[in-house]
Amino acid sequence: MTARPLIAVAGAALVVVACSRSPSPSTEDPQTTPQDGVTPPASAPHDPAAGESLSGPTPPPVDPAPPAGEQGGAADWRQVAKAADASALGRLDQAWRLGRAEAEDKGFADQVEALGPLVDPNAALTGRLQPPPGNYRCRTIKLGSRDEKGPAFLSYPAFRCTVELTPGGDLILTKTTGSQRSRGLLYPHSDNQLVFLGAQAWGDETAYPTYGQTRERDQIGVLERLGPQRWRLVIPWPKQEAKLEILELTR
Repeated sequence: MTARPLIAVAGAALVVVACSRSPSPSTEDPQTTPQDGVTPPASAPHDPAAGESLSGPTPPPVDPAPPAGEQGGAADWRQVAKAADASALGRLDQAWRLGRAEAEDKGFADQVEALGPLVDPNAALTGRLQPPPGNYRCRTIKLGSRDEKGPAFLSYPAFRCTVELTPGGDLILTKTTGSQRSRGLLYPHSDNQLVFLGAQAWGDETAYPTYGQTRERDQIGVLERLGPQRWRLVIPWPKQEAKLEILELTR
């Protein structure tokens, strides 16, 4: 296992929390409305207009992070990421182009335009890439349809996210509410991007899979800073629903 310095000093590698089970996603979310998770076959479509109250019940506790370095034992995300996920990240520009074009062509041009820098592929800023530890508001935007049959544009209201800095120097991003919740580590990558490797919990699950444990749960993306207290996690070619998924974080 490779030793790594604190991320505040040298942008250390980050570790995904493990999970002991991975059942199928629920079609209903007992804690949040709307459901922002995976839509199982033949289930009702999502209802983004229903909203979600940030003052709702506190989400169940998640498993604590494993010791630093346990996930892959490497500071380079390329040594941890699966080949298919690395390939998807390499086609980030294509996901931006096709996802946004489909949303606009299918009647959502005004909604997309109203999002401004959030959906501008060139909006990432350099410097101060790591979001400080703490609580965040976060919302999900989905552009394009993975199978050309689903909605070309989905926008959800605010959910809850957290950023944790472990004693070992790992920076962990977690979406704690919603029916599709993510947890993963942020790895150094470039002067305006961190790479996220994580996995999803679905439905009423109370813990998160480890990256690499179940292919359909794995996620890879880039975290970019858009402003003083604003970031976005961009996931190209997610394994469910969209061509491009954006998680906006604000404080």
